[in-house]
Amino acid sequence: MDSPFLDRSLWITDNVCAAAIRDVNPVSPGHTLIVPKRPVPSIFDCTHAEVLSIWLPVEECKWALDAEFKPQGHHVGINCGADAGQPIFHAHVHLVPRYRGDHSPLRRGTA
Repeated sequence: MDSPFLDRSLWITDNVCAAAIRDVNPVSPGHTLIVPKRPVPSIFDCTHAEVLSIWLPVEECKWALDAEFKPQGHHVGINCGADAGQPIFHAHVHLVPRYRGDHSPLRRGTA
């Protein structure tokens, strides 16, 4: 699988099994994707170790986003399959900072 998420120059943090990148089509400022380094199509195809490794950068990025962007909340989402709005078939978790008055949902067709 040729995945745009595996370009190491885009990684803002990583660990043994996972990496984080900023979304190229952000829903809000700071929108971040956390991906397994092994290119599997869905979070359901990840090993237990990969799922646990994915959560560590979710937490790390949340604290960094709080410091940089000062959102009032966060949306954490996972789209699995084309009919669920997943256009890139490399599993990923969306970490979307949310701001007071921001009501835009995760749009179908975003990564």
